[in-house]
Formats: sequence, structure tokens, C-alpha cells
Amino acid sequence: MKHGFRSALLALLGIVFVTSTALAAPLKLDRTHSKVGFIAETLLFDVDGEFGEFTVEVEGDPSKPTVAKVKVTIDVASIDTQNQKRDDHLKSPDFFDAKKHPTITFASTSIRKKGNQLVVKGNLTMHGKTKPVTIPFKVAKGKNGAGVDTTTYKGKLTIDRNAFGIGTDSIAAKISLENEVELKLLLVTFD
Repeated sequence: MKHGFRSALLALLGIVFVTSTALAAPLKLDRTHSKVGFIAETLLFDVDGEFGEFTVEVEGDPSKPTVAKVKVTIDVASIDTQNQKRDDHLKSPDFFDAKKHPTITFASTSIRKKGNQLVVKGNLTMHGKTKPVTIPFKVAKGKNGAGVDTTTYKGKLTIDRNAFGIGTDSIAAKISLENEVELKLLLVTFD
């Protein structure tokens, strides 16, 4: 009985060891340089902004991206356009309704390599609505100013805010805000 228990324990420890060494280290996001931003056009000017709080989770081996799963969660209340009154309006039920829909999420469904790019397909959920999207990311590797190895993923995506019900009932949006919004993603990781 003791021998059977010891064998089972050693086998379990062996599985844990092999599993832990087979998986890559977790993705370490460079919070200083990573950004989730956007540009919304109005009739008169562009509104640039970003979300200051977000997380990126990678399931699988980041060195083998085509088999990895990625999930991004953005805190809607962290929106920043350098204008507090506008930010408060964007958080209101007229736009994002941050109290009712506190997060924006993206979950990948597939990742494929295309030259020096990764093309990431997945589901974007905003304002209670989920839509499939495709985001091409340019990938660059190098050393940052401190000599640390980094990988940069730079992507852009144009969405129709109306498809997500954002600003559809706002008089101000109907008068001057364009329907298309460009999302700009810059994810910098430490290797």
C-alpha cells in the first residue's frame, strides 16, 4: 500500500514537473509602453483617447502564438481623453454606460502568422454586444533602452460604434461624431 502511494505521488510530481517546464513563462507586459487607444472623428476634430487599465492573459506558449489563446479585458471607467467632462459623458448611458457594462473584452478564436504579422481573430464584446473581429498585429523584437529583450505587437482595428450600440442615442453623437472609430493597440512584452 505504501509502495503504491509512493509510486502514485512520484508519478503526480513527475507530471507536474513536466507540465510546468513545458509551458512558457507567463507574458510580462511592459505597462509603461503598452497602450489601448482610440481615435474618434468628429466633423471638426479628432478625439484621441486611451484606456489606462487593462489586462492581457495568454493561455499556452507565447513563443508558439498560433496555438495560444489571448484574452484582453479593458476597464471602461479608465477612459481618458484629457477632458474630464467628455470622459464622464463617455462613461454615461449615452455612450459606454460604464456602470452597466464595466468592461470591454476580446477573446481570440484563432491566431495565424502572415509574414512579420500575427492575424488574430476573436470576439470583441462592448456595451453588451459581441462581434467577431480580425486584428492584424505587426510584430517586432529587439532590446529596449535598458537593454532588455522585448517583443512589440502593434495592431489597428476600425469598428462601427453603432454596431455595439455606443452613442446611438446621443444627440451630440448623432450631430457630429463619425460612426467609425479606430482602435490602436500597442502591447509590449518583456521576453
